[in-house]
Amino acid sequence: MHQNQLFNWTRLKLAGWYSIVMGLILCLFGLAIYHVMARAHWYGLDQELEVVSGTLHDALEPNLAQPGVINPEVQALLPSLCLENPDLENVDCSTQTATERHILGVVQQEGYYLRFLNPAKGVVATIGYQPENLIAQRQQTWQTLEDAEGTRYQQVTLSLKTRDQQFWGYMEVGRSLKEFDDHLFTLKWLLLIGLPLTLSLVALASWWLAGLAMRPVYRSYDQIQQFTADAAHELRTPLAAIRATVESVLQSPNLSEAESRNTLQIVERQNNRLAQLVQDLLLLSRMDIQKTVPKRQPCCLNDLISDVVEEFAALAMAADVRLDAKINPSQILYVLGDEEQLYRLLANLVTNAIQYTPNNGFVVMTLERDDHHALVKVQDTGIGISAADQMRIFDRFYRVNYDRSRTTGGSGLGLAIAQAIVNAHQGNIQVQSEIGKGSSFTVRLPWLKGNKC
Repeated sequence: MHQNQLFNWTRLKLAGWYSIVMGLILCLFGLAIYHVMARAHWYGLDQELEVVSGTLHDALEPNLAQPGVINPEVQALLPSLCLENPDLENVDCSTQTATERHILGVVQQEGYYLRFLNPAKGVVATIGYQPENLIAQRQQTWQTLEDAEGTRYQQVTLSLKTRDQQFWGYMEVGRSLKEFDDHLFTLKWLLLIGLPLTLSLVALASWWLAGLAMRPVYRSYDQIQQFTADAAHELRTPLAAIRATVESVLQSPNLSEAESRNTLQIVERQNNRLAQLVQDLLLLSRMDIQKTVPKRQPCCLNDLISDVVEEFAALAMAADVRLDAKINPSQILYVLGDEEQLYRLLANLVTNAIQYTPNNGFVVMTLERDDHHALVKVQDTGIGISAADQMRIFDRFYRVNYDRSRTTGGSGLGLAIAQAIVNAHQGNIQVQSEIGKGSSFTVRLPWLKGNKC
């Protein structure tokens, strides 16, 4: 229970850190988008206003005759002009339509206005909707103004000269920023609403991703726990046998020489079993930390197979199993590796095959090759391995038939060691099996060319 809490807390911290980092990235990204869009839109407004004011300025100056006075040429050029002097002919500005409020055909959008000011800055004439009570912070060419209702306006002020280069007055061209502010307001709310929703999805995804990231840790921890339990069980069995034997001897007042010798033989057998188990565990431990093979040299597989068949012939005969080898004498195959470990690999496969093959069965070792690999096959007519067991037979301490392996003294490390040795020699091992029809283990190892035994 404590370990589950630890893993869940670790997963929660991973998800939290991931959410925080992603949240900061999304917030910075959203802020950057907001500012980029605002600046781009603002730049577009300024450019448009600059083009409109520049066009008006260049078109009007050649037609201005007297400072501060709107002459007929200007009125002809700007037919929708509203004059502030009531003594002059004026246009009814209240009845202007949108198309009549064009400024030389340039200003066609709603929200634009135009004002002409005399040298004393008094309003001479206007065009378009005139915002009231514009609040100007200071007099300058470009200004952002705000009316009493809070609507903002961008305005540019240009000085005008008459055709004879006299100072005529000022021209103010502006447009409403309501559309721009509404656009930014909408974008701001989209970000304020969208970011929390996105962060919620990120948090859920973070929890899921943290779970995926923790799965190897879960599996490793389970494997460590299983390995510890299996190793403790395997070590306890011979220790329990030794303890029971010693207690039995201590309780006997008189022991004959035969009984003493039998006791010592039991202790020696269990001690050898313990020593072999410890040696196997040390071998697997060294391979787990990927220590290099101390000595690599060309090894003749033909000789190794012959030696294995010769050594285990007596074991096969005692089990009433026929052990044979099929080797082409003209095909000599070498591999680069540790001869002792390769021998251990083949011995483990042959030992397993003999132990799990019923009486009158046979075990055959075959040596072949393809373009790049030497193939060593160990086939038997044993009990076979189910598809489910084939996925786990290379796990440490795993036994296909627990009762049978206990009677033969197996620890469940033979195939795990075999796989570790194959991996250390840049090869691979595969199994094909069917229940009741035997098994076939195939070892692939890179072979060397041009060597002779």
